[in-house]
Amino acid sequence: MLKMNIRLNMIKRHKGSSIDSLQKWDITRRYKAFSHVLILSCLGLLASWAVFSTVVPGTDWHRMGGIQSMATTLARFLPPDINILPELVKPALETILIAVIGTIFGAVISLPIALLGAVNISPLGRLGYILARGLMTISRSIHEIIWALIFVSAVGLGSFAGILALAGRSIGFISKVISESIERIDGGPIEAISSVGGNKIHVILHGIFPQIMPITISTIIFEWDVNINRAAVLGLVGAGGLGLSFHNQFIASNFSGITTVLVVILFIILSGEAISAFLRKKLT
Repeated sequence: MLKMNIRLNMIKRHKGSSIDSLQKWDITRRYKAFSHVLILSCLGLLASWAVFSTVVPGTDWHRMGGIQSMATTLARFLPPDINILPELVKPALETILIAVIGTIFGAVISLPIALLGAVNISPLGRLGYILARGLMTISRSIHEIIWALIFVSAVGLGSFAGILALAGRSIGFISKVISESIERIDGGPIEAISSVGGNKIHVILHGIFPQIMPITISTIIFEWDVNINRAAVLGLVGAGGLGLSFHNQFIASNFSGITTVLVVILFIILSGEAISAFLRKKLT
């Protein structure tokens, strides 16, 4: 009945059109419906293949037990162990500082890379553009945990490795957004500054930066928000912060303590999102 009503409504809308037009509309509609069914069927087959080829044979069903066993295991995580809260104050502050300093460090490095990677100005020409774009791609391609492992092996355990890891991970996103915003700027101010004898530094300071400042500030604040989340897990590989506390609770099999660490991480992330939204609203 519904399909018939739809067809009648479409015929009314095409009132006055030729029979051929209505037939073309009907064929197009059937083709789209067939395409949707075909795509969903392929996705369903792909998901089924993934489940039966990896999930089912790769799961320890004997250890998992039944629903009651799973419920008993999950119950060990409740309630949170509030006795360890004093121990989490310092790692929590360390996590926030790692995110702040890592983001600032990454943003400072990102600015010259963004200038080199903007095709409309690229001070060092094609070579500088390729180099900058390559650095952006490498930064984004490597996960923050991998960056942390690299810097832990280079500078040792601790928060400094976490700061370097977040800076390395942030460069790709910040510099890419800024370089693309530079490519979209109005060329009028640049031509005006150049016509009165301004050099490249004058062009950058007075012709480019004023135009990209809002998107730059917004991007850095957004990246800081994301880095709080990243900083919370870097301690798992020895880069300081709450991740190390999580690892210690896990090794000690203190499941209630694990829940407490997760609650503190959640609180920091939610606070970071609220502060990030407030700053973006006020500064941009």
